[in-house]
Amino acid sequence: MAPKVNVLSHPIINAELSKLRQSSTSPKEFREGIETISLLLGYEATRTLEEDSFDGLTPVAPFIGSKIKPRIGLTPILRAGLGMTDALLKLFPAAPVYHLGLYREKVTLQPVEYYSKLPPSPPVDHVFLLDPLIATGGTACAALGMITDWGIAAENVKLLCVLASEVGLKHVQAEYPDLEIWVAGVDKELTSEGIISPGLGDSGDRLFNTIR
Repeated sequence: MAPKVNVLSHPIINAELSKLRQSSTSPKEFREGIETISLLLGYEATRTLEEDSFDGLTPVAPFIGSKIKPRIGLTPILRAGLGMTDALLKLFPAAPVYHLGLYREKVTLQPVEYYSKLPPSPPVDHVFLLDPLIATGGTACAALGMITDWGIAAENVKLLCVLASEVGLKHVQAEYPDLEIWVAGVDKELTSEGIISPGLGDSGDRLFNTIR
């Protein structure tokens, strides 16, 4: 795996991902699993964030404290990225959330942009891009294009996803080699429809109980 692709290996993540894969997992359990994995991804992905010190005072004595230096923004890709947002807001409660609307056209499998809540200029230093699945990598690349055009360099973006395909990761890495990716699992195969196999199905449908 490329140096900037971080695949987490942890018994809790492995168990939660296995539960997500099961077709018998309920929407409630699926949402809880996505949130648990997202929180662990966020925890690991923030290890290298720069810190600032400050002088504080406990009820007993003065102390030197620490706080996160960069301003953090969250950019979930609608709609499945919403399932990861609350977990990251637990780590960054004051972070602005900039929703990006993208869907994949069924025939060409190309991403189509339909919504962006990015303000005219970035009031943040680092962005966490949230999407549970990287299948072909096209949607992630389109979102990254929106973010870099906005003014945030790829090296200041961390892409967090629950499951990816090998093809999708290679696609994203080829287009954005400076991007840091954090993922809980990687599958080798894609179906002819561009779906990760064995995967876990459509994460948006399973999160919001809209499976037909």
